[in-house]
Amino acid sequence: MTVIRDEINIYCDESCHLENDGHRSMVLGAIWCSKSLTSQVALRIREIKAKYHLPVDFEIKWNKVSPARLDFYEELVDFYFDDDDLHFRALVIPDKAKLNHLVYGQTHDDFYYKMYFQLLKVILDPKSGHYIYLDIKDTRSEDKVQDLVKYLRNAHYDYSEQIIRRVQQVRSHEIQQVQLADLLTGAISYLHRDLTTSAAKQHLINRIIDRSGYSLLNTTLYKEDKMNIFVWRPQTNYD
Repeated sequence: MTVIRDEINIYCDESCHLENDGHRSMVLGAIWCSKSLTSQVALRIREIKAKYHLPVDFEIKWNKVSPARLDFYEELVDFYFDDDDLHFRALVIPDKAKLNHLVYGQTHDDFYYKMYFQLLKVILDPKSGHYIYLDIKDTRSEDKVQDLVKYLRNAHYDYSEQIIRRVQQVRSHEIQQVQLADLLTGAISYLHRDLTTSAAKQHLINRIIDRSGYSLLNTTLYKEDKMNIFVWRPQTNYD
């Protein structure tokens, strides 16, 4: 019997995940940390908001990055990199136009959850219990979430449901860590879409590149856990 040593919370978000949204790339991202530290992390994020005179319910979002709030977002990035207990992984699909769902007998929604499986399977520790929080995608996604739970449990032989404790949909404005995941995921997405429309966003991306030591354009080592990037290619087997 597996002895569970720790409990881990994983907070997920995505960027440009819809099939026909006019954006070339798609990015899924996840922040994780020990469950025992989640309140402390959320408190620190709220303190940073207060420092910049923002209300507690102000929602951190990549789309809100602007010159007026650049210092605030830069401090959030530094907070993430300075906290050794926080980790991040992003899965990048560079070009959705190259996907051929018909060949694999799947819909784009099926593909979306298969990619979530690929995102999460590297994070999961067989000797830890995991609570996974997904930003609500739509009102019909609960069945797909249950499929994701099944895939993850089967892949990790988690028949006693000790490794995957819960997968739950949440509203991002209520969870500070999901908001932070949105910020980092959005930065990766912006870079991979070759956008240059915002000097503030480019500055923040450069800050992430500088702090991480990675270009953010290429797959990192499998065991990298501070800024783990996986650039998925269509020829890769993902089932």
